[in-house]
Amino acid sequence: MTYETDVVVIGAGAAGLSAAKELEKRGLGYVIVEGSHRIGGRAYSEEIASGVWFDLGCSFLHYGATNPFVPIADALGIPLNHERADVLSNIRGFRDGSPLIDEDRARFEQYFDDCDTAIEASVARGEDLAISELVDTENDFFVPHANLMTAINNMDIDETSAADYAGFAEDGGTAKLDIPVPGGYGNLVKAWGADVEVMLDCRVERIGWSGPGVSVETIKGTMRGRVALVTVSTGILAANSILFDPLLPDWKINAYLGLPTGTLNKTCLHFDKDVFGPDGLAICATWSEAGDSGLLEANVNANNTAIVFTGGRHGVWLEKQGQKASHDFALDRVADVFGNAVRKHVTRSIATAWTTEPWTLGAYSCARPGQAHQRKELARPIDDLLFFAGEATISGANATCHGAYLSGIRAAQEIASCLGR
Repeated sequence: MTYETDVVVIGAGAAGLSAAKELEKRGLGYVIVEGSHRIGGRAYSEEIASGVWFDLGCSFLHYGATNPFVPIADALGIPLNHERADVLSNIRGFRDGSPLIDEDRARFEQYFDDCDTAIEASVARGEDLAISELVDTENDFFVPHANLMTAINNMDIDETSAADYAGFAEDGGTAKLDIPVPGGYGNLVKAWGADVEVMLDCRVERIGWSGPGVSVETIKGTMRGRVALVTVSTGILAANSILFDPLLPDWKINAYLGLPTGTLNKTCLHFDKDVFGPDGLAICATWSEAGDSGLLEANVNANNTAIVFTGGRHGVWLEKQGQKASHDFALDRVADVFGNAVRKHVTRSIATAWTTEPWTLGAYSCARPGQAHQRKELARPIDDLLFFAGEATISGANATCHGAYLSGIRAAQEIASCLGR
């Protein structure tokens, strides 16, 4: 068989791009194909107002003391908002439109701590249960905690592995800083990946791997390589958007089915003035006796924006209702915290729709209860022909852009070892 390249890389998100750079360092040839019209995958920035950027996907450099995109941003001269790296640890509660009084705030924080303690104890016992089995669902502060867990894991707590969540929560240790990128995380990834040659608008339809080598059939023709590196989401794999010939083994299918892409949508509202006030910067959890609840990020980069999160089943439902429904829901939640006067100052909104995003079919991976171990299985190569990378293939840094980056380097090193480089 004549090989056109050493490695055919499928997907030009952070994993595919970092893999390409690592392969080039090791003297291996590659072709990287991307179904979309752009690079970056789930790292994508849009300008909501002049000079104001909204990240539809990843937006914080999580675990900033060790995040590889921090030195990358520095090398590219892209400013980071180090002064606000602790914003995600400042969660303020608003019940029925009013901030919690000191006594209730203490109980609020204690409940959150108790939930983390229960999860950690379960994992220490070797269990992998649903988060919902480990927390007090009758507590006054169950609703805001459940909303936060859904925002972190992008699936509801009855569908989320406590062990998987615990691994993510503990990954950074003392390095757990969450650094905002004022100019857009997506723009940072775009600038970093600009030197990688990518075939865009080149959707993969079938991967033949009966050997020797692989054949990757795309809408622009077939490419032949010694191996293939698959970096697409588990949503794409589960939907059989790419056909494998022969079929993938059962253990690999079970791996991606155990790590589905969930839903975490964001609606960004831009205001024509600062409607938040001097103490407005915060992550705000709001809920009411009437049953309305939400989680929002207020004015993090001092750019007169608020971002409201909707995840899990509610996120899917709201996405299906359309952009106006997402706008209205988000504005209601901002008004819950900052008052109805904010309504007249909205200039524009952008709402994501990750469930139906054709190139990912979801936001990011989340392990189902009992399935946290599948990340290692998803990362495992098949017959030294098919290799796998992406945020779903890494534990601890899963659901992050830098996790995808690290997985791409890991996969490229595996390939280099296999091919004698």
